[in-house]
Amino acid sequence: MHILLTGATGFIGQTLHAALRAAGHQVHAGVSPRSAQAKLQPDQVPMDFARDTTPEAWLPRLQGMDAVVNAVGVLRDSPARPIDAVHQHTPCALFQACAQAGVRRVVQISALGIDGSATRYARTKLAAEACLRSLSDAGQIDPVILRPSVVFGKGGDSSALFMTLARLPVVVFPAPMLTARIQPVSVHDLAAAVVALLGPALQRTGTVACTGPEPLRMADFVASLRQQQGHGPALVMRLPLPLTRLSARLGDLLPASVPWCSESLALLDSDNVSDPAEFERLLGRPGVHYSRLVAGAWG
Repeated sequence: MHILLTGATGFIGQTLHAALRAAGHQVHAGVSPRSAQAKLQPDQVPMDFARDTTPEAWLPRLQGMDAVVNAVGVLRDSPARPIDAVHQHTPCALFQACAQAGVRRVVQISALGIDGSATRYARTKLAAEACLRSLSDAGQIDPVILRPSVVFGKGGDSSALFMTLARLPVVVFPAPMLTARIQPVSVHDLAAAVVALLGPALQRTGTVACTGPEPLRMADFVASLRQQQGHGPALVMRLPLPLTRLSARLGDLLPASVPWCSESLALLDSDNVSDPAEFERLLGRPGVHYSRLVAGAWG
């Protein structure tokens, strides 16, 4: 298949790109205008999720495409990557263009734990999902929405933060990290699910939660990463909630690639877990357990 992959240079997108090519697909890799300033590779397509907010901007890029995979995402708003455009307006324009161009297969990488969240991250992700469902209900496209829990792997900003915390002999956790539950999923398992949806599971539509086999508290996940690296238990201290909020506000002042900010703190108000059965059916096997993620997704 000829597949237009947006966000191809991001953490998840790079792994998707490699997996789809290994499966024999021709991948047309979307790159940002900043990347496009360098000489484009033959399989690269320049696109700007901050500005390409109309279907007309996408129709020329969809010529000859059999499917679209959207892996663009940001944690928080910034002038260069406004979250409303990146998560909602541009994806909706892309999906509408798919309907007009006859590209029926769309795979949207969304996120688990966004239902009921008041964050802009959640609201904009849900708006893109609603757009996809409306086009699907009208019989115009055949979409699948993948909702991963915390995606772990080399190159991920949150993964790097977890690994840094796991190396510290004394760690001070923001209060919600001691109670919030996650179900970490290997980035390679997520990529394998996308490959399945563009192959053996091509007829599958709807929403799939993408999780590892077992949930645990975020602080316990860091402890597991520490153990996987051969270290003994760390001394764990709790950061009081007022200081937790202050640290998140300070994170807001740092570059957008820093994963700790007020938005990520708000997302910790709800658990990020789900039944892995449907995801495992896509994979044809259980996902990588959190206790083996260092070897299976980081090494």
